[in-house]
Amino acid sequence: MGLTSQISGMRVRLRLTLLYGGLFLLSGAVLLTITYLLVAHSGSNVAMSTQSTTPSGEQSVSIFLGETLPAGVRLSEAQRRVVEAFQEQAHQQQAELMHQLLVKSGVALAVMAVVAVVLGWLVAGRVLRPLQTMTATIQLISARNVHERLAVTGPRDELKSLADTVDGLLGRLESALDSHKRFVANAAHELRTPLTLEHALLQETVLDPDATVEEFRAQFEELMVVSEQQAQLLESLLVLATSERGLDRRESVELSGIADDVLRAAEPRARHQALAVAAEVEPARVTGDPVLVERLVANLVDNAMSYNVPDGRVEVATGTEGVRCFLSVTNTGPPVPPDLVEQLLSPFQRLDRTADDGHHGLGLSIVQSIAAAHSADLTVQARPAGGLAIRVLFPAFVPGV
Repeated sequence: MGLTSQISGMRVRLRLTLLYGGLFLLSGAVLLTITYLLVAHSGSNVAMSTQSTTPSGEQSVSIFLGETLPAGVRLSEAQRRVVEAFQEQAHQQQAELMHQLLVKSGVALAVMAVVAVVLGWLVAGRVLRPLQTMTATIQLISARNVHERLAVTGPRDELKSLADTVDGLLGRLESALDSHKRFVANAAHELRTPLTLEHALLQETVLDPDATVEEFRAQFEELMVVSEQQAQLLESLLVLATSERGLDRRESVELSGIADDVLRAAEPRARHQALAVAAEVEPARVTGDPVLVERLVANLVDNAMSYNVPDGRVEVATGTEGVRCFLSVTNTGPPVPPDLVEQLLSPFQRLDRTADDGHHGLGLSIVQSIAAAHSADLTVQARPAGGLAIRVLFPAFVPGV
């Protein structure tokens, strides 16, 4: 099993080795072929000479290099036989030379192919060594030591870019794990508080032997309120998890219609809190999940009414901006430090942590998750006079969805 795993782990090195060896073998064969063809077509050079007598009676010898004599040169029969013998011998020598060249070149190519494979194996191992080191380091990283990094040094090449990319991924995973841990801790804290209150109410009722029916009824009413708050918290957590998972369905949603319905349902509460609600609702059709879009609008309106001042104001607007649709919710309220705006988008974050109003600091975090699931741009700004100005800009409507 170990040998099989080791061989499987060297597949890339083996492929690189075969690639190096194959390229060398191919280039060597092409080079030897070109050399062989050039030598084969170079022809044979035969030295030929002629002897003649000048008019003055002097003997002259002319030597020619080539396979044929120049035009006008005449040979005797004996000279011609000698020349032909030389030519035949030269052709035989060239053929023998070409045969030896072919054999020796083949042997040299075979030897160098073996050398190329060995060198390719060594070079491939050296090239893959940083990858093996990074792989071993990554295998040792878990949730307990996700803070560790590869931290590869050296020139800015492909391997360092890969290592930096992995380090960036590990950084994002560390942030996600930290956020998850904080979320679980905050959720446990928020759930423990009402459970503790429920236990105290039940214990007080059970341990009081003189408790009357009215006292029991009052305790049960308090328990119902606490239970309702728990149900709201659990529902908010479920919506937050669903929105972070992404959209299961996409439909055509009329944003203005949802805003009208939410504002109509919030009218009694607005009258009870003496809040002035101004609506400028224009047609705005978006693509998304109707349930999540409705929760987004409801959470923004609920947040605007919950964190307001007496005789305050809530402004809701929908419409189009170019090819995109927007939802805007603005309210009066207590001043919000600009540096705390981003913090309010995190789960279980409130300006007033001691307020016991049934809110758990999940409203805006759910809005942010739903906006991200719809690829919408969420903008939250603190108003100088107090309160928040929140704007959600949805992507362009896609017909037929």
